[in-house]
Amino acid sequence: MIKLLIADDHTLVRKGLKQILLDFNDIERVDEAGDGKKTISEVSQNNYDLVLLDISLPDRSGIDVLKQLKSIKPKLPVLILSMHPEEQYAFRSLRAGAAGYLTKESAPDELINAIRRVAGGGKYITPSLAEKLAGELDPHVGRPLHEILSDREYQVMCMIASGDTVKGIAEALNLSVKTISTHRSRILKKMHIDNNAQITYYAIKHGLVV
Repeated sequence: MIKLLIADDHTLVRKGLKQILLDFNDIERVDEAGDGKKTISEVSQNNYDLVLLDISLPDRSGIDVLKQLKSIKPKLPVLILSMHPEEQYAFRSLRAGAAGYLTKESAPDELINAIRRVAGGGKYITPSLAEKLAGELDPHVGRPLHEILSDREYQVMCMIASGDTVKGIAEALNLSVKTISTHRSRILKKMHIDNNAQITYYAIKHGLVV
């Protein structure tokens, strides 16, 4: 029997997923968390077989939460369920310790199959992601520039490319405008580009924003 925690900031998403999952006989318990702080607290106080984690949480990034969860309970499987396409966060999630990555467009049958595999100690990636990962391992294929960014820099880059202002990003991430400006400067330097328009062009070209 599987006990799991759904971490997502949208109440309707959590309730809908919970209702779907509890229809399966092997799902014993489904708890909920709406932000990173609650997620970490629930995992610290309870024994789950799996955490179903969204990348976009209101108080901190899902990648940061994932890393903290793995530091608290290294063996706890975490399955990422995100609205973002695989190209945007799947590689970083897997490198940070996720056991799998699914988009919210996935069918319920695929979700329950992923949950069962991950809760059982396995990994779950889609065929399309497996193909992308194989390409990443090919020594003849050059890695894209955004792969050299830190997780926070990458997050800021994607938000800039989506049209967010430095002030808006600072408010969304609970960071200072100065800190976000510093991240932006590092992004421009590392990627050898000059302005936000070029960030946006790069992100669209590489399928990092929708």
